[in-house]
Amino acid sequence: MAYQPQFKVRATYMRGGTSKGTFFNITDLPAQAQENQEAKNRLLQRIVGSPDAYKKQIDGMGGATSSTSKTVIVGKSEVPNHDVDYYFGQVAIDKDFMDWSGNCGNLSSAVGPFAIKEGLVDNVPQDGVCCVKIWQANIKKTILCYVTMADGMVKEIGDYEIDGVTFPAEEIKLEFVEPVDPSEELFPTGNLVDDLEVPGVGTFKATMITAGIPTIFLNADEIGYTGTELQGDINSDVEALKRFETIRIAGAMKMGLMKDAKDAQTQQHVPKVAFVAPPSDFTTSTGKMIKANELDLHVRALSMQQLHHAMMGTASVAIGVAACVPGTLVNLAAGGGEKDAVNFGHPSGTLKVGASLTNKDGKYKVEKASMSRSARIIMEGNVYVPAGTMEK
Repeated sequence: MAYQPQFKVRATYMRGGTSKGTFFNITDLPAQAQENQEAKNRLLQRIVGSPDAYKKQIDGMGGATSSTSKTVIVGKSEVPNHDVDYYFGQVAIDKDFMDWSGNCGNLSSAVGPFAIKEGLVDNVPQDGVCCVKIWQANIKKTILCYVTMADGMVKEIGDYEIDGVTFPAEEIKLEFVEPVDPSEELFPTGNLVDDLEVPGVGTFKATMITAGIPTIFLNADEIGYTGTELQGDINSDVEALKRFETIRIAGAMKMGLMKDAKDAQTQQHVPKVAFVAPPSDFTTSTGKMIKANELDLHVRALSMQQLHHAMMGTASVAIGVAACVPGTLVNLAAGGGEKDAVNFGHPSGTLKVGASLTNKDGKYKVEKASMSRSARIIMEGNVYVPAGTMEK
């Protein structure tokens, strides 16, 4: 058998918020990957290092966590009044599967800088703030990414700090425009709070919302938690993870996102499961003490069946919107009443999120949700892929 060499693909590895991923200009992908979804999946999985039965992704670019097993493809937009189209692919670590059904809010902050670097944005100012208009092609939504420019270059280094990221960087503001279409239901069950029946587990109060990413919110105390848990408290508990997955499936079916439990095998990215609690003193994963008076509430969320080390950006949008609707579990955990923003605690620290909503005849419309992140290029160059990767 003749030796089959590796081939190379131009790529950029970036941090965006509390996530990392491998970014590609769509024109740099091999023609076969551009034209065929299965070939694209196989290529990106191999680059990241999946599927890996050892769950380490040693032979790839991934970091063996849901926050680092990610890919992004960006190209010139085909949608009027947008600069770029952005596709997000969540790569399963140990399973032969890629999920293109949702978005990564954290990596959304890196799409603007990447697009500018790649020359995909017109009329970029030498200095000041460039608003990159992003079409999130997975979920067909608009994201506005505000990127600071200095001397014609993206300003990456600054003094803005994010809990969950060691080093400071330049702040990037994100606005998720109409994260829920007016024709869609913000609360797909029609209720702010439901009694969610979970077979074999129990019945729990739940707020199910579609803003940012479909999310199921539970009260921490109803499921045996305080809301101040860190990753080790849950991710080392196999039975707890099974219960959360059972809850996720039950909620997904109630929301109309899955027809039956079998759909969970191919729909791992959505919905998310999160639990909330009123503010209380807690110690972060780095040992920092945060007082209750610095918070509005606690939120912990799972991504790809693991407790997240901080908070997913899309789930942060869901938190911001739900907190601003009086009567949801998120709003009640934050003290109830009218709000336009909340500061919530997560395993790595705190994050402020907000939303602008209107209420007409009891029907809420989300004008936009907002949060700040930061992003930085870690490396760029060529990633090498074994020949034959894209073949069946």
